Amino acid sequence: MDTMTFSPGSSASRRHEATDAPGGGHAALRSRGRRWWRGPDDDPRWARPALLALLVATAAFYLINLTASGYANAFYSAAVQAGSQSWKAFFYGSSDAASSITVDKPPASLWLMALSVRVLGLSSFAILLPQVLMGVGTVGVVYAAVKRCTSAAAGLIAGAVMALTPVAVLMFRFNNPDALLTLLMALGAWATMRSIEKGSVRWMAIVGAFIGLGFLTKTLQVLLVVPFFGIAYLVAARTSLRRRVIGSIVGVAAMVLSAGWWIAVVELMPASMRPYIGGSQHNSFLELTFGYNGLGRINGNETGSVGGGGGGNVGGGWGETGLFRMFSSSIGGQISWLVPSALVLLVIGLVLRGRAPRTDLRRAAYLVWGGWLLVTTLTFSFMAGIFHEYYTVALAPAIAALVGIGAWEAWEHRDRSIGSVTLAAATAAAATWSFILLSRVESFGPLRIGVLAVGMAAALMLLTLRWMHRRAIPVVVAAALVAGLAGPAAYSVDTVATGHTGSIVTAGPSSGGSGGFGGGRPPGGMTGAMPGAPGGTTQQGGTTQQGGTTQQGQRGTTASGAPGGGIGGLLDASTASSAVVKALQQDASSYTWVAAAIGSQNAAGLQLGSELPVMAIGGFNGSDPSPTLAQFRQYVAQGKIHYFLAGGGMGGGMGGNGAGSQISSWVQQNFTAVTIDGQTFYDLTRPTSGS
Repeated sequence: MDTMTFSPGSSASRRHEATDAPGGGHAALRSRGRRWWRGPDDDPRWARPALLALLVATAAFYLINLTASGYANAFYSAAVQAGSQSWKAFFYGSSDAASSITVDKPPASLWLMALSVRVLGLSSFAILLPQVLMGVGTVGVVYAAVKRCTSAAAGLIAGAVMALTPVAVLMFRFNNPDALLTLLMALGAWATMRSIEKGSVRWMAIVGAFIGLGFLTKTLQVLLVVPFFGIAYLVAARTSLRRRVIGSIVGVAAMVLSAGWWIAVVELMPASMRPYIGGSQHNSFLELTFGYNGLGRINGNETGSVGGGGGGNVGGGWGETGLFRMFSSSIGGQISWLVPSALVLLVIGLVLRGRAPRTDLRRAAYLVWGGWLLVTTLTFSFMAGIFHEYYTVALAPAIAALVGIGAWEAWEHRDRSIGSVTLAAATAAAATWSFILLSRVESFGPLRIGVLAVGMAAALMLLTLRWMHRRAIPVVVAAALVAGLAGPAAYSVDTVATGHTGSIVTAGPSSGGSGGFGGGRPPGGMTGAMPGAPGGTTQQGGTTQQGGTTQQGQRGTTASGAPGGGIGGLLDASTASSAVVKALQQDASSYTWVAAAIGSQNAAGLQLGSELPVMAIGGFNGSDPSPTLAQFRQYVAQGKIHYFLAGGGMGGGMGGNGAGSQISSWVQQNFTAVTIDGQTFYDLTRPTSGS
């Protein structure tokens, strides 16, 4: 069996020595348990208070102005509302409490929000609070994982980078599944490091469980981190080759079990006893996983999608693909601030650990976090299907960890040229790239000059660390940190100060780029509402008027102003007026669905206003074959649906079967149109004469 090797003076080494000391292990653990606020005995006195301060500051920052986003992405908020009313809808992730169709993702992230709403009642705060807690948790996990192989100081740097990454600030205050996905991937990395350090098969099972839960959050995306988790364990775990192989197999088995139980229930349950699987064309979760949410995202062939890809480095609905996509005008400000520095630190870190023993924990950390960063970045850069800027939050923990670990590695070698040059290069790279990113936004002109000046001065001073007076060193280090974090912090402050609604949102101020749906516009110049849909939400400059209220600076909201009868659009829902809500609630107990609308966002606006089930015909895009015309006619004949909202949705575009369009035409030909507060509905209990 291989022996464990630790970096001299590292916290991992000190913990190992403490627990191996005769009679000292359990006593130390008991001591730590009594003084949790002070941390482990081998930590500096400032470490635990500093961590608690970081977590409290992160929570406070994320909670500021939280409810300005209202229901954020109404598509998911409606499913949360449904899950808070019906356990069946909760289990499947249904869009409505009567479970007509599911959202186009598995339901794990909805479960947490629905439980919050069950406890606190339906509100913006109840929906978004779990996301904030996930953000604080992710910061803590990144700190813990980095600290195990370096120091508390490195962990704090990594935690601060994580907390201030603009797209992370956005997603941990928004109700998309990406918040939970990011937390679970970070937990998987942390558990992988524990399994490597201990040579533990049990810890690999825990890794698999986290990945499986990530699959139930956003399907295949979580698998991007798996290859290097497994490689790092097989290479570096402190145990024999046989147990490393067994541990890898156990991890895969745990992953399959933790996700497979839910998939098996859904696939084996008769279709008549469960909701239709949204996003699929044949009512199959496996089809959704490997089609629309899987290979379709890579090659752009997504049946029922709303736009084409940009494969082959040509512009498409989701932006141009290519090696430098993450640095583009629309994506760079979301995530790329410290990517150049992270890559520099990763390369030098691997060089410095090149001759370390196989079980070196820090080199394993470079494999775990570096592999995560490279594989995910390359996938995002070249995927030709649906891609949104906020997907890049999945890179944030890896970037933060590499900056913390790599900076500490270089700091330990600061008395050698390779250490001081590495610190200087990482600082200069961060300052230079921040200057470029800040130059894309006119209002940040003065800040960019300060960042570049401070960063370059700090970089030059870092080259002279060996000859510098010790009292000057903290000032130089602080200047380097400020230069690296000032840009993302400015973007993050702007993000917190602004409400975000709709299906496509971005962090920070607009930089004028157009990668993907920059500014909330769908591909091909389409507006948020489909042709024939009404105004519902009107965006005028930086002011959005929605449901009679005004929200300044909303980003990701849709623009619509065409005449017609619909209420929302493809990318966002509008607030139903009090008159519409009153009409839906009248005699509501007599109906399974108080209304039906083409497209989930149109249905969501009505459902969140009335808190009653509204059927989303065709799912998110209105292109899923649920229900068919025959099924819808049967529901109407049975008196299960009261109103049909005119307009909205795609109804059959991008490969859908056109069921939505067929239903809309049939309704218009056979039922009486009524106008409620300027919105056109059809009363499905009042057929026209001769129908």
